[in-house]
Amino acid sequence: MAEPDHIIVKPIPNLASEDFPAAFPFFYITPKVHEKVLRKYFPEEMGPITNVDPIGNSPVIIKKSQLEKIAPTWSNISVAMKGDEETDKAFGWVLEMYGYAVASALHGVQHVLRKDFMIQPPFDTRIEEKFIIHYTYGCDYDLNGTLTYGKIGLWRFDKRSYGSGAPPRNLPLPPAGVPESVVTLVKMVNEATANIPNWKEGE
Repeated sequence: MAEPDHIIVKPIPNLASEDFPAAFPFFYITPKVHEKVLRKYFPEEMGPITNVDPIGNSPVIIKKSQLEKIAPTWSNISVAMKGDEETDKAFGWVLEMYGYAVASALHGVQHVLRKDFMIQPPFDTRIEEKFIIHYTYGCDYDLNGTLTYGKIGLWRFDKRSYGSGAPPRNLPLPPAGVPESVVTLVKMVNEATANIPNWKEGE
């Protein structure tokens, strides 16, 4: 499973095994911190809270037979979480990620946690042997190549700038000193838009 804001840097091998799907561990998915809330959906008799992996549903490599079992539970758990004020407030935009993690644990499915699956610029600065660039965060820099996260930079790339339409072709590259991960991200976006026929800015 992948998302529209994933750029595949190189071919992804099958990182999963017969019994264990592969997933990326997110630092902001913290089952231990939210154990009290999660026990509404993953009761103590199901096992320790550490059985709930610190993941979302993407990126994940999983067998179809495993996903067929998890998916209905994932949907039901997510709807239940959204309908519970305490849970909805605790999880916000990552609620469905927790829904997938809990549903997997309820079915006894544990994931192999692969930090090499993905990077998230601007905080991950080097690509190295990673497979995916996830452009979830805004990338803001001054003209000296210094990160100005939380403040709009004189150079920026943020997917939220294009919520109402497609970005233009040939986005300007970042200034000197900006990390490899951000430079590669913009170059690959430009490569994609240059090769998609009839690409039109704003549509």
